Amino acid sequence: MDTKELLKEIKELKQIKNAVIVAHNYQIDDVQAVADMVGDSLALSRYCATVDADVIVFCGVHFMAESAKILSPEKTVLLPEADAGCPMADMATAEAVREKKKQHPEAVAVCYINSSAEVKAECDICCTSSNAIDVVRSLKEKEVIFIPDMNLGSFVAKKLPEKKIIPWKGFCITHHKIKAEEVKQMKAQHPDALLLVHPECSPEIVEMADFTGSTKQIIDFANNSTNSKFIIGTEMGVLYKLKNDNPNKTFYLMSQGLICPNMKKTSLKSVLDALKEMKHEINLDEDIRTKAKKSLDRMLAIK
Repeated sequence: MDTKELLKEIKELKQIKNAVIVAHNYQIDDVQAVADMVGDSLALSRYCATVDADVIVFCGVHFMAESAKILSPEKTVLLPEADAGCPMADMATAEAVREKKKQHPEAVAVCYINSSAEVKAECDICCTSSNAIDVVRSLKEKEVIFIPDMNLGSFVAKKLPEKKIIPWKGFCITHHKIKAEEVKQMKAQHPDALLLVHPECSPEIVEMADFTGSTKQIIDFANNSTNSKFIIGTEMGVLYKLKNDNPNKTFYLMSQGLICPNMKKTSLKSVLDALKEMKHEINLDEDIRTKAKKSLDRMLAIK
């Protein structure tokens, strides 16, 4: 089946099943193109909570589809690729979070959305890379256990010196492996380009950046900037929207290793199969879902 036929059948099945397709900015170009909504974790969380649909086909990784189900239990949430996981999310467990909270009884537990439903259920409030600073700033507690990304935690700590951030030893395997030497070489090759990076990068990479933000914030910055050249320090999937939005601007990927294998698993064929066979459905224990929803609701209440 060629792309045209795939798209035709996907469109037909969407109407029959009252389905929407959402895709993270790191998905392959074809999947982003077929989606009803493309965005970062925060934008997709908000969209899934409000969209009028019976079925959500979530083109992303497991924790994202879980978040959609947490917020919309009455909807059928499908993850096209069952084994599209997140190594960083796997670096935190509910049991380990409970133990950390015992060690720091005065601290509030903040979990990055890149975490499992079980971990969210153990935390006080959730955050994304878009709103992490606003979420932590909003808390009355001075001590904050930040789970599971130590790099995003470090970024927040620098922006909010009045808070004591207790970091978790987790990280994104894609962003964390970027080396300062690679960045120096790219900046030397393109001295007139601005460096835009994701806060999942290590602190030394963030220090070298002209701007640090979520995928949406990086896209917005590039769209609004008068500069015409940019070095992009996040997963390569974001280049699709950057180039579409800015045909007269030039974008260089900071490192050829900026590829998330799990995000690249979803294809148009797997989207079609998900709709045809209603797979792979996300189901959660109701007690865990209810507790996890509190942490997401608190996040979504912050403007």
